[in-house]
Amino acid sequence: MDGRDTDLKKELDATLQTRRELGEEYESALVDSFLEKVDQRIDGAVERRVRRQMAERQMEAARDSRSPRPTDSFGERFGFGIVSLVLAVPLSAIGGGVADLPGLLVAWAGIVGVNVVQVARTNPGLFSGRRRAAKGDSWDE
Repeated sequence: MDGRDTDLKKELDATLQTRRELGEEYESALVDSFLEKVDQRIDGAVERRVRRQMAERQMEAARDSRSPRPTDSFGERFGFGIVSLVLAVPLSAIGGGVADLPGLLVAWAGIVGVNVVQVARTNPGLFSGRRRAAKGDSWDE
């Protein structure tokens, strides 16, 4: 028995003692008063439970909103790749024409770097070394 049950038992004992002292004419008022206290206890317990469940749901929603998700669609990724390749042609010509092989290597290092940054931006956690298993994957079981 916890503290709340003990308090409720004391209330019931006090109500019964008061009924003995006052007589049966006050019985309905005493019972109503005791039932009101029980209702308040039940309402308090239900309210605490509802608040706890709401807090748990909010925590779940916060966790789900922080999970990594791709931020752009296939079309945006495809378009970025096409633009990258189209710009690679004049950048390669300029780098190779101005500084020969080192210029060409610097131009392509820049192109590859921009694409790696784009992939890292759209796939958070890809380069962190830990991958999350998709639902239904049984590799880790």
